Amino acid sequence: MSRRILVVEDDPDTAEYVLKGLREDGYTVEHVADGRDGLYLATTSRFDAIVMDRMVPGMDGLSVIKALRAAGIETPIIILSALAQMDERVKGLRSGGDDYLAKPFGYSELSARLENLMRRGGSKVPESKLVCGDLQMDLLARKVTRAGKAIELLPREFKLLEYLLRNKHRVVTRTMLLEEVWDYRFDPHTSLIDTHISRLRKKIDDDFDKPLLHTVRGVGYRLSEAP
Repeated sequence: MSRRILVVEDDPDTAEYVLKGLREDGYTVEHVADGRDGLYLATTSRFDAIVMDRMVPGMDGLSVIKALRAAGIETPIIILSALAQMDERVKGLRSGGDDYLAKPFGYSELSARLENLMRRGGSKVPESKLVCGDLQMDLLARKVTRAGKAIELLPREFKLLEYLLRNKHRVVTRTMLLEEVWDYRFDPHTSLIDTHISRLRKKIDDDFDKPLLHTVRGVGYRLSEAP
């Protein structure tokens, strides 16, 4: 039996793009363009996942998600939104969403994220804290501490550290940082990344015995307790 996906999206072009891809992948898809219709379908029918546009008429996407979670419905939900700022993503996760994908997006990424959500059954509790050793980031309070000491970060530094924390112990390349932190789809060939990494390293490493932010020469950077 094919998996059932509910798509709540009012933009005709985006809806057509998503529906075409999902159906070609073999999913059974229901589509509505109104939040209230989406809430009704999600509470009266069983779906394996929900693709929820944040700004839909009738009832906005975050309100729909909150209502579903309040009703005890734990269907995995991925939020689509043109609001790509970090605090907007946090709002989406706090509302009960399991993942957040900024527009414009590629269908292959949406498909991969949906597969991952359905494989693990969705997050029961939205992630609010990221940790690497004694370094902690509170996404809701937007605070960073190391060994209990508060660290003041500029917005871009916060976003950079969040990405590194989400990928701790992995090497992240310049291209990955440019695309995910600066939203660049090209390399400006400047010292942009090196400058921000240097500033971040001074704030999270210089006053502490054990460095966490490592340079992997010729490849990129890694946040890890291991040298």
